[in-house]
Amino acid sequence: MKITKIEAIPFAIPYRKPLRFASGEVHTAQHVLVRVHTDDGVVGIAEAPPRPFTYGETQAGIIAVIDQLFAPQLAGLTLLERETARALMERTVGNPTAKAAVDMAMWDALGKTLDLRVVDLLGAFTDRMRVSHMLGFDGPEAMVAEAERMRETYGISTFKVKVGRSPIELDTAVVRALRERFGAEIELYVDGNRGWTAAESARAMKQMADLDLLFAEELNPADDVLGRRWLVSQVDVPFIADESVPTAADVTREVLGGSATAISIKTARTGFTGSQQVLHLAEGLGLEVVMGNQIDGQLGSACSIAFGAAHRLTSRRAGELSNFLDMADDLLTEPLEIRDGELAVRPGAGLGVEIDADKLDHYRTDN
Repeated sequence: MKITKIEAIPFAIPYRKPLRFASGEVHTAQHVLVRVHTDDGVVGIAEAPPRPFTYGETQAGIIAVIDQLFAPQLAGLTLLERETARALMERTVGNPTAKAAVDMAMWDALGKTLDLRVVDLLGAFTDRMRVSHMLGFDGPEAMVAEAERMRETYGISTFKVKVGRSPIELDTAVVRALRERFGAEIELYVDGNRGWTAAESARAMKQMADLDLLFAEELNPADDVLGRRWLVSQVDVPFIADESVPTAADVTREVLGGSATAISIKTARTGFTGSQQVLHLAEGLGLEVVMGNQIDGQLGSACSIAFGAAHRLTSRRAGELSNFLDMADDLLTEPLEIRDGELAVRPGAGLGVEIDADKLDHYRTDN
């Protein structure tokens, strides 16, 4: 089970429509396929989605740090030495999605070697999760229409609404339109991606006070330390920290400092090993947890469902697992399917998914 080689392969797949939000927008999935090879001939896979507006990573940067640092450092380790691998990668500052993809590819390779599913290696609490769909910036009619399509086609009944525009009424009107259209048939929460000030966020939450929101996420920047603490004290729903808590230490700082009362776990950011550390901390602190989405492709979503379904706390809420639906294509041999508002874990060993070689040849950008 020794690691012999780690590959980082860039690829690009366009979105049918861009996802727009306060901190940026995404038109093309310019991601990196990570493959961990072992001396047994097993190959584990994962996906690294660069988000320069969130973590400062680029596609070229992910490839460089894996090729130049992580691959040489981890060669010769066994798949069981995940803590050693993590410690070696942590010598390099930043690069969270590159580290996460290497970690998850190791778990996938381990599952394939042992003929066990990753979800079973992680905890095996259940084999499926309810799906939450993210709605990007648009007008009320268009966003209601998208929610109707997701509900009718896939049975999805939980929606995260991207907010953070000025004036705030652009977004509060959307949330109100969704609630008026669906009533109690759907669950709603909002994500500001740090787009509003603390004062704007407080006014917006007051305007939406009668709309029965589940959560509010990253409405204003965590760097606005006093404003964020003041805002969280005003909000009467759990306040999710997402991009402000990429590590367990960040979770501790934000929660104990009064800047968050819930967290989003993204396997694309913390892998499986780091995500378990964050999850166990959250359990100890009594926090609400949601499984977030890094605008992942289907491979990244397969990782999210494997982790989310494996644990009791992460499987309680609908996970953000559907944004791959907006991609024009994907790399998997068998596409993921959302049915009756749920996404199930694949039955095969490891992550239970495989890469279509022809599609990879078509979409890779290093040829």
